Amino acid sequence: TSLHYLLLAVIITTTMSACVVSKKQFDELLAEKVKQEGEMKALQNDLEALNLKLEEIEKDLASTSELKNELSANLDETTAELDELQAEHDKLQTYYNNALSKSGQLNRDIAEQQERLIALQTTLDQAKFNNDLLSDSLDIREAKVAELENIIADSHAAVAALKAKVNAALTNFGSSDLTVEQRGGRVYVSLSEQLLFKSGSITVDPKGVKAIQQLAVALKDSPEIQIVVEGHTDNVRISKTSKYMSDNWDLSVMRATSIVKILLKSGVNPGSVTAAGKGEFSPVASNDSAGNKQLNRRTEIILTPDLSELFEILGSN
Repeated sequence: TSLHYLLLAVIITTTMSACVVSKKQFDELLAEKVKQEGEMKALQNDLEALNLKLEEIEKDLASTSELKNELSANLDETTAELDELQAEHDKLQTYYNNALSKSGQLNRDIAEQQERLIALQTTLDQAKFNNDLLSDSLDIREAKVAELENIIADSHAAVAALKAKVNAALTNFGSSDLTVEQRGGRVYVSLSEQLLFKSGSITVDPKGVKAIQQLAVALKDSPEIQIVVEGHTDNVRISKTSKYMSDNWDLSVMRATSIVKILLKSGVNPGSVTAAGKGEFSPVASNDSAGNKQLNRRTEIILTPDLSELFEILGSN
């Protein structure tokens, strides 16, 4: 498995001073690293596609609401016309009834009025039919609007509930150690380097282990939640390099892997966890001061609730 390969990489790194690694072993480890980066990129693409789908549906919701308003206006206009036609029909019906009681000299007028009455009745029937169709269409649009609103509300509620659960699990840590944010349908737990690692190290400090274990308790009973652990660094090159950790890319990936192992030991479902590293290439601040560099040296745990059922409903629409 990928964890076995990564564990092997750590063991080889710590013992490289005592032995020489064969080219075959190095190639296998390098291939596994490329594979892990490919899997990480595929997962990120899937998540971006889902976010695009949500944006499209929200646009569709706005368009549907606008069409609903237009249909309502058309319905009001048609109803008014129908009332006018009904009034004219009633007036002609009265004329017709009166004409029947008059002498034969009114027969021609009666025939003409009857023809007008028949024509008007046909127009009235067609107007009623069109009005019924418009009313049915409006009902369908209103039902679709309500369904889309419920879907979006459910997705937001799922993410908000997950954020609340994570906040409750990490209440004993301050904002300088970690933050919990809700962005784009996901929950981001950002842990500072000072909470997790010493400079250049991939070993998690005891305080950081405790935070990750508390987070694992909140997540282990929800195997459907997808977890991506992303390591981040500043733009300062690592001071000590080795055959298996030559730059910030390697450092960020190996730190992410260290955190994943703690999550797994704490009971989190292995199939829902991905370790990734972005090195210095996804900063939250410019690397122009010591304070900003400290902000960039972080690990982000990205949590995505299972919204598959909601997206199935969206697809059917």
